Amino acid sequence: MTTRPVGIPDEPEPHGEAEVFDLDTARARRQPRPNDHAQGDSPDLDEGTDAEAVDYAPAPLGNPVDPTDAAPAGVWARQPLPTKPIVPDWARSRADLYLTARWGLKYVGYLAAYHTSRSPKYLLKTAWYGLLGTGVSAGRLVKWAMAEEGNFGLRQHAANTNQAELWLKLDKQRQSESVWRWWVAAPTLLGGAGTVAYLAVGPVPAWWGITVAAVAAPVFAQFGRPADARITDRVTQGATYRKLTAELVRRALTSLGIAGINSAVAKDAGAITFPTEIHRDGPGHMAVIDLPYGVEASDVIARRGRLASALRLPMDQVWPEASRTHTGRLHLWVGFEPASAMRQPAWPLVDGKKVDLFAPFPFATDPRLRTKNAEVMFRNWLFGGQPGSGKTFALRVLVLATLLDPRAEVRGYELKGVGDFSDVAALLAEYGNGMDDDTIARAAAFVDWLFEECQRRSKRIAHFKAKGMAPDGKVTPELASLKGSGLHPLVAFIDEVQNLFAHKTFGKQAGEVAELVIKLGRALGVILLLGTQIPDKASLPTGITRNVSNRFCLSVADQIANDMILGTSMYQNGHRATVFEPGEDSGWGIAVGLGKPAPYRSFLLTEADVRKVVERATGYRRDAGTLPAATAERTAAPVYDLLGDLSTVWPAGAKSALNSVLCAALAELRPEIYTGWESAQLTAALKPHRAVTVTTVAGPRVEGKSTAGRGIRLDDLTAAITERNRKRGGN
Repeated sequence: MTTRPVGIPDEPEPHGEAEVFDLDTARARRQPRPNDHAQGDSPDLDEGTDAEAVDYAPAPLGNPVDPTDAAPAGVWARQPLPTKPIVPDWARSRADLYLTARWGLKYVGYLAAYHTSRSPKYLLKTAWYGLLGTGVSAGRLVKWAMAEEGNFGLRQHAANTNQAELWLKLDKQRQSESVWRWWVAAPTLLGGAGTVAYLAVGPVPAWWGITVAAVAAPVFAQFGRPADARITDRVTQGATYRKLTAELVRRALTSLGIAGINSAVAKDAGAITFPTEIHRDGPGHMAVIDLPYGVEASDVIARRGRLASALRLPMDQVWPEASRTHTGRLHLWVGFEPASAMRQPAWPLVDGKKVDLFAPFPFATDPRLRTKNAEVMFRNWLFGGQPGSGKTFALRVLVLATLLDPRAEVRGYELKGVGDFSDVAALLAEYGNGMDDDTIARAAAFVDWLFEECQRRSKRIAHFKAKGMAPDGKVTPELASLKGSGLHPLVAFIDEVQNLFAHKTFGKQAGEVAELVIKLGRALGVILLLGTQIPDKASLPTGITRNVSNRFCLSVADQIANDMILGTSMYQNGHRATVFEPGEDSGWGIAVGLGKPAPYRSFLLTEADVRKVVERATGYRRDAGTLPAATAERTAAPVYDLLGDLSTVWPAGAKSALNSVLCAALAELRPEIYTGWESAQLTAALKPHRAVTVTTVAGPRVEGKSTAGRGIRLDDLTAAITERNRKRGGN
């Protein structure tokens, strides 16, 4: 018996006619697909089964991943298509509308002034080209009337081939056309000449001739001027501003040397797409660009200098930034003019409006001159930049804003000694100015006091949290406004803090304590604002840079300084403050903590602006009763002699004294200086005097028992005074 393959029907009996093969029946009888074997392995076949009749295709693993292209059924299932906004971006807010209108009026005024100053030259050029244009127009009219150009090529060909009969026919055709043209041209020429003569010598008012000449001269001047000669001068130069176009942007992106862009564009010219049209955005144009797959916006931002070169524009006129939509979308904004040439609007708080530190307030402007708000509560700040970058002025903007909240207590030290904050010293509860050892010692003691204040406030927060008044364990606006709570905002600033952290005596401890204040004080209403111009490990401990939430990096010299302030890899990701120049770009910097990292320019305040703010802040604090006592006319920190004062209050006959005893005696001697001093502050203040060693000394007997604590010895104090007098040349 012969075995047939499975699924193949038995061969029919021959009866003279071919039988039709039933394909559907054969498919139905096919052996079932084996699903229990791995792809590529042969299934076990029964005896008599033909391997060619078995389907080896793998079983499907699931439903298709991609949905079908068919639209959802029903009208209500359709998703709304993306539409253009009814109101353009530049007209959606009052600020953008104001900036656009101001730029337009400024540009129109500039055009009017520019061309008005050159109007005599334009008048002479128009008159000269108008005379030439009159002759050119008359010549063109005569040439048209002669009909020479109609069949000139054909007549010339007939003459070259000696076809006289053909030439005569063509010339006759020309003459017939010329007849009616002369009937048009001759009256026109005679009428024009007669009109000019009549206006010049006829009995008509002079202003008629002037009016006709003023209208006709510009028209005829267009025929008389050379093709490359303009009557009016160009106002703008191509190097100053070039309107963005898709082709210009594509060419600029492909010139950056990014392999992902170039390879994608080589395969597909449309790899760079624009999801929206290039449009006006404030004082410039915005291009929203979808980069090729795998290319991130940060790759382009890191090459901002090359991008500006490709667009043939100054760097501070080209501002690329990443989109929030996805990392492959780039927003490219190009201003009408460089940022250094754009006039920054006035600080909105110059008029002295009250500030609520629990809410954002104006701090800076972005390249599009839009105001950027900042926050102080629950945030610490670090300002960094080389001399001339505007670091101190940016820090002063925050200090002035905090002074406009009468609840806030503001203290600060300026360790440069030039008096940059002397204008606001009258409103500060504590102020130090200088880079000498005594001032730095006081600043170190101030940092210690901040830490002690954090410890005190933590107990107050725990108390109010137990009463349900501090649900998140943080200072609330209600607690800050509650008199007697002791939880009002405390803002402390130290400018040129590198002089403190790099000090050989106080630096290490001050850095460690400042880090604790940054970590603990944020929720307790203790805010630390630091400014430095030397961002390195010695002058700016890494523990501080890691914990500061808000950072503003102005002009710096290198990548190391850039990342020390902004954070690791910020330079690599394209956020580079090295592009800013000291002086020329004063106030410009890269900000972290105000949203996504971006360039901003802090408001630059004049001395008059500062006086207005201080005057208004003084009135608010006087009304609220928070004006610092005995500081209304103070412009600098009080000068005192610690060693001399210790000698004055030293206990009679004692060879040593406890710090606590000495602090109490000093507070009685000079309450305006030493009130509130504790042992730690006295210890820090004595560190510059190496002869004085704070150690454990015996104290007075209490109930017959001896006491001991931190204190100093009389011999050390005497030696320190002698050494100081010797250096000063005294006795």
